[in-house]
Amino acid sequence: MRVFYSEDHKLRDAKTELHGGLLVTPFEGPFRAEWILEAVQKAGFTDVVAPENHGLETALKVHDAGYLTFLETCWDRWVAAGFEGEVIPTAFPYRRARQRVPNHIDGAVGYYANSVETSLTKGTYAAAISSMNVAISGADRLHAGNRFAFSLCRPPGHHAGIDLYGGYCFINNAAVAAQRLRDRGAGRIAILDVDFHHGNGTQDIFYRRGDVFFASLHGDPADAFPYFLGYADETGEGEGKGCNANYPMQSGTPWDVWSAALADALGRIKAFGAEAIVLSLGVDTFEQDPISFFKLKSPDFLGMGRMIAESGLPVLTVMEGGYGVPDIGLNVANVLLGLEGREA
Repeated sequence: MRVFYSEDHKLRDAKTELHGGLLVTPFEGPFRAEWILEAVQKAGFTDVVAPENHGLETALKVHDAGYLTFLETCWDRWVAAGFEGEVIPTAFPYRRARQRVPNHIDGAVGYYANSVETSLTKGTYAAAISSMNVAISGADRLHAGNRFAFSLCRPPGHHAGIDLYGGYCFINNAAVAAQRLRDRGAGRIAILDVDFHHGNGTQDIFYRRGDVFFASLHGDPADAFPYFLGYADETGEGEGKGCNANYPMQSGTPWDVWSAALADALGRIKAFGAEAIVLSLGVDTFEQDPISFFKLKSPDFLGMGRMIAESGLPVLTVMEGGYGVPDIGLNVANVLLGLEGREA
C-alpha cells in the first residue's frame, strides 16, 4: 500500500486552541502526523511518497469559491487589520441575522467558521493545500488500478463544509478525493467516516447529491462535537435522499456495538453500488483518546480494517482525527494491516 505524505503539513503549527474556557496547546498538531508516519513505516508500509501538486479545480466542485479565497487571504487580512494573535472569530451570523459576508476580516472569520476552537495561522492555507494534494494523489492511485492507498492528510478535513471551516479542518480532503474519483469516471463512490466525531462538513457537501453515499459512525451529537448534525433521521434531500446514513452512539460504546453499526453501513454501501470507498479514518474512537468517549482497543482497529476489506472494494484511506497519545499511530497501522489481511 502506497502512503502519500507531505512535510508541508508542518506549516500549520497553531499555538492556541479554545478549550474549556481556556486558550490551551492544540490537541491537533504536527506531532500527530509524525507519530502516524513512524508507526506505519514500522508496520512495513515503507512506500512513502510526496504528493503531486494540484490546482483547485476539484476543490471548487465541493467548496464555495469565495470560501477558498477567504482561506487563502485570511492571515494577511488579519495581520493588516492590526490583530496580533492567531485568528479566532468573535461574531457569527446567528439565527435571524443577515447571512452576508462582512467586509471586515473579523466578521468574515465568523461568517466562515462553524466552531471557534480552531485558530487560523500563517501557514494554515498552505498546509491545507498540501493535505488536499495528498488526498488527490491517493485518489489517483486508486484510479490507476490499485486496491489500496493511504493519504496521510494533515490538517484533517471532514468538518470542513461547502463554505465552513472548524474542528481543525479547512479543505474537506475526503470530499475532494471522492470528487476526483467521480471526475475520473467512477459512477458511485461511498465515503465511510469512522472518526469519533460526525463528519458534518462531508454531510453538508453531499447531502443533496445522489452519486456519493455518506455513512458516519460517531458520538451522539446530543453529547458530542460538532453537536448540530449527525442524527439518525438525517438521510439526505432531493437527489441525495437515502444517500446519507448516520450512526450516533452513546458514551462508552464498545467494539461489539460499534462493529455492528459498521456492518450495517457496509451493507448499505454495497446496496448503493459504490465502486470504491473513501475511508475517513479517525482513530479517536480509541479508549484513551482525550476528547472522545468510545472504548475501542488497539486490536479492534485490525478488525475494522478486515471488515472494510471484506467489501471487496478499492479503499482510499484519508486521515482524519485521533489525539493525545502516541498509540494513534499503532491504531492507524492496525487499520492498514487489517485492510491488507495481515497481522500486527
